[in-house]
Amino acid sequence: MNKVMEVKNVSKNLKGRKVSNNISFNLFEGDICGFIGPNGAGKTTMIRLITGLISPNSGQILLNDIDVHRDRISALQNLGAIVESPIFFPYLTGRRLLKNLARLNPNMSKEEQRKKVSEVLEIVSLESRADDKVSTYSLGMKQRLGIAQALLNNPKIIILDEPANGLDPMGMIELRNLILKLNKEMKITFFISSHLLDELQKICNRLIVIKEGSLVWSGNTRDLLAKSSKGESLEDVFIDLMCGNF
Repeated sequence: MNKVMEVKNVSKNLKGRKVSNNISFNLFEGDICGFIGPNGAGKTTMIRLITGLISPNSGQILLNDIDVHRDRISALQNLGAIVESPIFFPYLTGRRLLKNLARLNPNMSKEEQRKKVSEVLEIVSLESRADDKVSTYSLGMKQRLGIAQALLNNPKIIILDEPANGLDPMGMIELRNLILKLNKEMKITFFISSHLLDELQKICNRLIVIKEGSLVWSGNTRDLLAKSSKGESLEDVFIDLMCGNF
């Protein structure tokens, strides 16, 4: 399997506190990887490090063998991300918002931009609402619009930070099916931070677990579940990990 992300001995201090402590893990092509930990564990900090929004105090992050903090533009060329909740101008339509974003790609003609916007709207099942203002969209539709935005540059990796927050059960099912579809049909690798462990257990083949800024698990989901004596619930295994039971 090809490595698409390498986090090597990354540490980050914020306000005198070490929020990432010598963390190392890999992400492989085709993975749907869950990134979990309690509140304050450093998940969002790590995502901001991976996307180059902040720099590490030490260590290295490679995306497709390119160092994020030495050549951010090239490293992020094949990356799409929704960090925290997607924020859109509510007075724009979904189509107009995506058109504006597609214009930022200098390598696409206007016709290519138009086709790409229509393509991603169809992929996320928003074509029928594309010309409605974003202010009329449900939270689930806004999340799908965020994924459409991430798809504009044909990413090989998509990072999602708490994508299911606030979604009703139907919205969660739609999001889950969309992630599985993109992974299977477009071979997109996902790195998903979430507190919804039941959802992650349904879709993730790999898990990265951190606690107080340190890595406590990196590996296959089924291998982690096999370590628990309490059954097959990721929630039970997570509690065991946080309590240091194995």
